[in-house]
Order: sequence, then C-alpha cells, then structure tokens
Amino acid sequence: MPKISEKKRESRRQQILEAALACFSENGFHQTGMADIVKRSGMSQGAVYLYFQSKDDLIEALADDRHRREAVLNSVARGSGDPIEGLHALIRVYAQWLTDPAGEARRRVGIHGWAEALRNRRIRASVVEGIDMPRALIVALVERAQHDGLIKRDLGADAVARVLVAIFQGFVLQKCWDEDFDVEACMAAVASVIEGFRTTKPDVGRRTRA
Repeated sequence: MPKISEKKRESRRQQILEAALACFSENGFHQTGMADIVKRSGMSQGAVYLYFQSKDDLIEALADDRHRREAVLNSVARGSGDPIEGLHALIRVYAQWLTDPAGEARRRVGIHGWAEALRNRRIRASVVEGIDMPRALIVALVERAQHDGLIKRDLGADAVARVLVAIFQGFVLQKCWDEDFDVEACMAAVASVIEGFRTTKPDVGRRTRA
C-alpha cells in the first residue's frame, strides 16, 4: 500500500467510523456485519481491515470518539467557579446535545452499546468508562459545594451523581423512542432538583430561566 499522509489516514479512518455509525444506528450491532460497513464506507475490504480488524474494534473506537466529545461538554462545567452553577451548566450542555439532530445516530448507537455491555465485557468496560466521566465530574462538583456549605452534607456525592446520570440516561432513551416531550421543561425540572440539594434556597426561578 502506498504511503499516505497522516491527514489522509485520519480521513479514511473517520470515513469508516461514519459508515459504522450509520449501520449500527439503523440495524444494531448484531444485524450489522463487517461487509455492510465495508459497502457503506465505499472502500475496499482490505482497506477497511487495515484500520479495524473487527466490529468490536469499531464499537470501541466509536465509544472513544464519544468520550472525547463528552469531555469537551464536561469541560464547560469543570471551568465554573461556582460548583452549583457548574451542575447547571452541565445540564444545559447535555440538553443541547440531546436536542441536536446531528447527534441522533450517536444516541442510538449509545443505547445499543448499553445493551451489548450486558454480554460483552470489552464493550462494558468502554460503556462504564463513558458513564464514569460525567459521574466523576458531578461527584467533584458536589463535594466542592459541600465543602463550601452550599449543598447538604448528609447527601452522598456519589448518590447525587448517579441520580443525575440516571435521569439523563432516561431522557436519552425517551428521545430515541421518539417520545414527544418538552426537553426545556424537563431540564428546568432537573434544575429544580439540583436546587433542592442546597442548604438554603435561592431564587430558583432565576436559575431555571438561565
């Protein structure tokens, strides 16, 4: 194979990943074969296998790509000086991702990944890693807020994080099921839940409108 530039190599890799994303989104993991991905990519079988040896390799690569995107989202909350405002910022950026039409395929593939994690340890490790990223961030924000006396100390930081992660996972499922619901109203409700963690109650209306 002629030597190609790193830019061209990355372009071909992304071309394969986009093909895999489309196939997995439409038909799931088990109904999609490598032949389907090769055909969708428009590349030769040999070229595709130079980058990815199996479906598991592709699934893991897509998960890694999602983790990088989520790390960017999480950085918005991490950069907030006020830990509670950081939690609210996290809600806002994930709400934007939830309503982004361009993210529909990734949301669908993410759900397929949750199911596959029940039987495939390699996929489970990748899925758990992705969930642990926002969970760890929320734990850190809650612990900072508790240290500053802003959030009730009798609440477990990890428990708060798991509750918020579970709420968002539920929204992802409902969105992928084409449930017709008001995302903005739901995010306002989640914001009120966060305000309920406070040691004192500020102007909730101001925050939910932000």
